[in-house]
Amino acid sequence: MDWKVVLDLVVSVLLIATIGYAWMLNQRLSSLRKNRDDLAKTIAAFNEATLRAESSIPKLRKAAEESGQTLQERVEKAQSLRDDLAFMIERADTMANRLENAVRGARADGVKAAPEPRAMGAGGGAQIGTASAPTMPPPRMAGNRAAAIAAAAAASEGESDDRSEAERELLRALQSMR
Repeated sequence: MDWKVVLDLVVSVLLIATIGYAWMLNQRLSSLRKNRDDLAKTIAAFNEATLRAESSIPKLRKAAEESGQTLQERVEKAQSLRDDLAFMIERADTMANRLENAVRGARADGVKAAPEPRAMGAGGGAQIGTASAPTMPPPRMAGNRAAAIAAAAAASEGESDDRSEAERELLRALQSMR
C-alpha cells in the first residue's frame, strides 16, 4: 500500500467523524434556539405579570385604607352602642329597684288592709282560702311581670323625654310584651 492511500483513509474517517459531530451540534443549536424562543415568551409573560402587579398595588392600598376606615367606623358605632346599653342597663336597674319598692309597698298596704285570714288547721299548717276567711290568691309570675311592665311604662311616661332612641325602643318592646 501506498502511504497516500493510508492518508486518504485517515482523512476520510476524520471527515466522517466531523460530519457526525457537526450534525449533532446542529441538533443541539436548533433545540437551543427553540428553547430560547420559549424562554423569551416566558420572560415576556413574567414582565407583563410584574407590570400588572405593580399597577394593582395602589388599588390594594386604597382598598385596605377603605376597609380600615369602615372598620374604624364600625368600632366607633359599637362603642357608642355599648355605652348606650350600659346606660340602659343602669336605668333598668334603677327602674327595677323602683318597681320592687312599689311592689313591696303595695304588698305591705294589702297586708295592712286585709284582715287576718289565717286559721290553723289540724296539722298546725296554715290553710289558704278557707270559707270563713278568704285569703289573697298566690301571686302568679305572669301577673307580676305584666304589673312590672305596666309600672315601668307608667314610670316612663311620667319622666321627661330626654331618652335616647335605644331607651325608647326598649320601652316600646317592654310595652309590646304585655
